[in-house]
Amino acid sequence: MEKNKNLLLGAKAVIFDMDGTLIDSIGVWNQVDQALMEAMGGPAEDEMAVGRRRDSFLAAHGDDENPYLSYCLALARYCSCRWRGEEVFRKRYEISRDFLIHRVDYKDGAPEVIKRLHSLGKTLVVATTTKRANMDIYRSLNDNIRKKAPLDRYFTAIYTREDVSSIKPSPEVHEKLMADLGLTKEDCFIFEDSLAGVEAAKAAGIPVGVIYDRYSEGDREKLRDMGDFRYDSWQDVLETLP
Repeated sequence: MEKNKNLLLGAKAVIFDMDGTLIDSIGVWNQVDQALMEAMGGPAEDEMAVGRRRDSFLAAHGDDENPYLSYCLALARYCSCRWRGEEVFRKRYEISRDFLIHRVDYKDGAPEVIKRLHSLGKTLVVATTTKRANMDIYRSLNDNIRKKAPLDRYFTAIYTREDVSSIKPSPEVHEKLMADLGLTKEDCFIFEDSLAGVEAAKAAGIPVGVIYDRYSEGDREKLRDMGDFRYDSWQDVLETLP
């Protein structure tokens, strides 16, 4: 715990993943894809199975020009639907917009950690694989987030899918933000919840604390082995801060 505390408190910049780390949203995306599959006449599937398929596909297609468009086309084929990838992509956006505005919220304790680290003079950065359009919803339309810890107030920079050519597990987003902000890997500490995110942090050479998320339960052993530190909740993080 003392080593953990020193690394976090000694960091100039703290980098946060968004989905599944700061916000409780992975289940929402599984529900969005369940609704999308239903709209395409596909099979009814368990929420966790839907999420595992998406995560596996995105990890394998991170270098595609638009991994989420590729995913939508693959999902249509899986559902034996004749829609083009662009049609599926638009339908997914239509379904997800209401979810993102009204259902997504911070994980318990996350706003308090954000505010505490900000008060300690840390540079806070979001590095996420989600689209800029989704982040704009969180920044301007989602009252759950805006009322508790507005992103534009506490974060110096927000990096999204459009800012890189390869998404996590590639370390590109971390390499870019360090170059942009004049940081070294020794200046940084990362919070992540997923295996792809932890792999990206390790590839960038930055210490990573793993926040538990039930949707990463299948990778729990690997996360335990790869993560530098593990937290059951944001309250655990808060207890390490002055």
